Amino acid sequence: MNERDDDHNPTAVGIASYEAWRDGLRDDPAYAAVYAEESAKMDLWLQLAEARQAAGLTQAQVAERLGVSQAQVARIEKRGYDAYTLTTLRRYLAALGGGFSLEVRVHRVMPEEQVVPAGAR
Repeated sequence: MNERDDDHNPTAVGIASYEAWRDGLRDDPAYAAVYAEESAKMDLWLQLAEARQAAGLTQAQVAERLGVSQAQVARIEKRGYDAYTLTTLRRYLAALGGGFSLEVRVHRVMPEEQVVPAGAR
């Protein structure tokens, strides 16, 4: 199949359109900032599970240290879980023992970085 055939192939046209749209988003600093923030939130569950494993602990052991059920620890480590509180995160890390820290960063959004809703452009 040559490039000319791709112009008439709906799948190829769709892929090209998607890639152009995606690349345009990546070039938008406001989108990049939102993406980075959301990505960090989505990855928190994985960071917690990896920290627990690095500490050589099972979910059951962390649960015992926290005084909760293993199911509650599993929920904290579940992909997509987003109801963390600072207290929960601090207690979880304390249960892992030494060598782990929690970082919270406050970032002031400058006017040129503010996100404009997609429909408002």
